Amino acid sequence: MPSYQWRIVAMLWCISFFNYADRQAIFSVFPLLEREMHLTPVQLGLLGSGFAWVYGLAAPLAGIVVDRAKRKTVILGGLHAWSVICLATVVSRTFTHLFLFRAAEGLGETFYFPASTSMLSDYHGSLTRSRALGLHQTAVYMGTIGGGFFAGLIAEAYGWRWSFVVFGGLGVLLGVVLTRFLVEPPRGAADVAEGRSGRSSQAIEGERRRKGLRYEKPPLGFGAFLGLVGRTPALLCLLGAFMCANFVAVVLLSWMPKFLYDRFHMGLAMSGLTATVFVQLASMVGAPVGGWLADLWRQRSPRGRMAVQTVGVLGGAPFVVLCGMTASVATLVVSLTLWGFFKGLYDANIFASAFDVVPPEARGRTAGFMNMIGWLAGGGSAPLAIGLIAERTSLGAALALASLVYVAAAALLIAGMMMVKHNDAVRSHAVRSVPL
Repeated sequence: MPSYQWRIVAMLWCISFFNYADRQAIFSVFPLLEREMHLTPVQLGLLGSGFAWVYGLAAPLAGIVVDRAKRKTVILGGLHAWSVICLATVVSRTFTHLFLFRAAEGLGETFYFPASTSMLSDYHGSLTRSRALGLHQTAVYMGTIGGGFFAGLIAEAYGWRWSFVVFGGLGVLLGVVLTRFLVEPPRGAADVAEGRSGRSSQAIEGERRRKGLRYEKPPLGFGAFLGLVGRTPALLCLLGAFMCANFVAVVLLSWMPKFLYDRFHMGLAMSGLTATVFVQLASMVGAPVGGWLADLWRQRSPRGRMAVQTVGVLGGAPFVVLCGMTASVATLVVSLTLWGFFKGLYDANIFASAFDVVPPEARGRTAGFMNMIGWLAGGGSAPLAIGLIAERTSLGAALALASLVYVAAAALLIAGMMMVKHNDAVRSHAVRSVPL
């Protein structure tokens, strides 16, 4: 039924919340880990980078699995895996233990976004896809707030290990509950429905079953997929822009709690909350706005979604500078809020922009490949790079310098808009029916 296409957004929203809450929790307890295990800034940075390296390295495998397996199985299997690993983190006694558990959690979580975005794109066509993915994206922000604040709050009262017990346990429980409610859609169903004179997806699904047809083409081989990437310059630009944007996001999310703890002498819970709540709530506004603008602009031009992303990174760059350089809490709050809003404009269209230029049978692999580039080269280098710069200058200066990477993202997006062709957008919806 039509309402299910939005209920699926709500269910995946809950899973995405824990995907980000679990990964954000550790940053709020950095000061406790620093004292208990005598960790250096570089070691703290490696905890963030280790997660991102494994997340990125495993992302192509995740994309291959998503394009071949039931996405429901991949999503729920990943949820259970990373939740159990989160629980197991409590046995850590040394830096090595923490690093290994963080890396393993990256392996569990990397399957989620390729599977969830591919599934949502088969419930939502080009007219609603950015809005659906934008709403789903708001879970990232709420998960980051929840992970940042509640991990700090629980750690102050009961110790840092209990933070991981709570988040991991709730994730396992959610997976059990949602097993009966998630429904796997036919691949390419939304695109076919749009091309059949406004016929409902239910009517087209009935015809498909009567005629013994399926929508999706066979999954692309790895070599064929790389060939597709090489033949699509706009996708290459989107990959580079995501790498840059993810670098900036991970810098602020991983180091801002400690920056507030050190510079403004906030407690663990308050520094974790301040570092996340203003950015993430503003992004929760920005993402739906970005999705709505992109869907509207996309109807007029195949470059519409990339244009909204360009506004996002260019608008956010000055406020990244202010976040690192200001000595005023009020200025910091305003800067975090405005940066968050512009970040939401970009985030709403990360995968929707890419899905405009690739066919449905390659969407899972495309999302996995984007995650590899974004997290391995962008997010994986960010915490360590800032830790190294902070040791030589200051943490505030290192944060401010991250704004230059946003400028590079804008340049790549502009280049991508110049390269995108109408045929790219047409090709992304060319789904044929083949025998079951």
